[in-house]
Amino acid sequence: MSDMGRQDLSSKAGAALKPDSQKSYLEQGTDMLKGKADSAASTGQPESQKSFTQQAGDAVSGNSNQNSGSLMDKAKDAMGVQK
Repeated sequence: MSDMGRQDLSSKAGAALKPDSQKSYLEQGTDMLKGKADSAASTGQPESQKSFTQQAGDAVSGNSNQNSGSLMDKAKDAMGVQK
C-alpha cells in the first residue's frame, strides 16, 4: 500500500530489479520520472504522516526526509504566515 501520490513498493522493486540494459528508452524515462515524482512527494510529506511501509521504503531507497513539517509549512513559517 502506498500513500497518496507515492509509488508503491512493488513498483519500485520491479523497476530496480530489471537492469537498464533490458529496458527500452521509454521504460528508462518513465522510471526516472516516477522516481523523481516519488522523491518530491516524499520530501513534501512529513514523516509523521507517512504509513509505516512508506517510511520503510523511503529508508531503503534513500528518500527519507528529516522534516518535522511539510515544505508548505516551512514556506509559511518563512513568510510569517500563521497556520
